[in-house]
Amino acid sequence: MDQTAAQRLVFAMLDADGDGIVSEDEYLARARNVALATGREEDDPLAVTARTLGRKAWASMDADGDGRMTFDEYAAWAGAEAFDTVCAPILGALFDLADADQDGTLDFSQFTALRTALNNPAANAEAAFAALDADGVGRVGRGDYIAAIRAHVTGEGSPMGAALYSRPLEDIPA
Repeated sequence: MDQTAAQRLVFAMLDADGDGIVSEDEYLARARNVALATGREEDDPLAVTARTLGRKAWASMDADGDGRMTFDEYAAWAGAEAFDTVCAPILGALFDLADADQDGTLDFSQFTALRTALNNPAANAEAAFAALDADGVGRVGRGDYIAAIRAHVTGEGSPMGAALYSRPLEDIPA
């Protein structure tokens, strides 16, 4: 899958209401949704960190500051540098919210709670977990998780990313 197709799939996941625009509210709801799905309170330090990093990420993505991000804005912004400096920290913070025992890994139920709270279908989360848990230990590590999403977003290919963001491209607004 090329980088543009991979980005289109990620954008569709970010566009929770499917209107072809990611609003600031949609994007910032991600941290709240994960906190709720994992039973964390609003004032939990991990939830506060995720919200703070989410706001920073949004400010970087919304190039014109209008509170709305089009696919063209996202595609112009997304890439290895943006991922490493902006996305990886927020993805790590969201991972940490789901990591109930803070051991740096997620089991299947934690992974599924995280990804469904982020707007991925449960079946996609199941397939993505299986792809990431290649050694079959029943846990996925934070670093491997972030690296797999990076590989997907940058067009390098990732079995976990392909499974997680699986959706027919013809179903996604151009």
